[in-house]
Amino acid sequence: MAQKAATPGGLVVVDKPGGMTSHDVVSRMRRIARTRRVGHGGTLDPMATGVLIVGVEKATRLLTYVIGSTKEYTATIRLGESTVTDDAEGEVVARTDASTVTDADLDTALAPLRGEILQVPSAVSAIKVGGVRSYHRVRSGEEVALAARPVTVSRLDVLAVRRAGAHVDVDVDVACSSGTYIRALARDLGAALGVGGHLTALRRTAVGAFTLAEAATLDELAALEDPVTMPLPAAADRCFPRRDASPDEARVLSHGGPLAPIGIAEPYAVFAPDGTVLAIVQERDGKARPEIVLVP
Repeated sequence: MAQKAATPGGLVVVDKPGGMTSHDVVSRMRRIARTRRVGHGGTLDPMATGVLIVGVEKATRLLTYVIGSTKEYTATIRLGESTVTDDAEGEVVARTDASTVTDADLDTALAPLRGEILQVPSAVSAIKVGGVRSYHRVRSGEEVALAARPVTVSRLDVLAVRRAGAHVDVDVDVACSSGTYIRALARDLGAALGVGGHLTALRRTAVGAFTLAEAATLDELAALEDPVTMPLPAAADRCFPRRDASPDEARVLSHGGPLAPIGIAEPYAVFAPDGTVLAIVQERDGKARPEIVLVP
């Protein structure tokens, strides 16, 4: 059986399975795509599933922009139990009967968690404290108190409420800014209700404009001749405003030179006449200067 040829660059929307870290997904994609140059845009916890954007070859340089995109999730919050990790992977540290929590109580407690809020990240997170990941400090027995950070929760809607004895499971639909911890929302909802809470399920349904509808499993990608489902030109077109360069402009930009501005405030992709992506450009100081040159 003939070996697959190395793939050209682009983005892949992976439907991450539970039980794998984002790094595990990258390792598998390196084998599937036959290249070491693979990265991901936005970590998902091992418990979580859903949309993970993976960059291959030159498209890894686009991931800096993808990471900052708005994220969307569906999640299940269990009220009545708190865990050390704020999710189902951690040891239960407290149990409280949540059977008396009403729908009205839920509505009242959810309201302050919407909009522009200050959120204290879960202590078991990848945030560095003194150069060491917070989760490493917690797992070695340290008490870690992280500073609150501004985040935006633009949508936090209840999809369903299921009551079973002392537990109340709340399914929610969330849209939020990059850097928001859904585990922390579960923790804070439980704290506001006085019963504790943690996350039992999390599925990322969108990263920016990329959704589950176009995601593929790792097994599905492994079966393809070319697993890069969105080549670099299509990926740049999806992620950025577009500018088409003249032949002279293409020559200047391919050597890292600036172009005349055209009045686009955000970073944008510049394409050569043949459709090649030349660079990601930002206009400043009266020039359109390349932030990333993608040729040769």
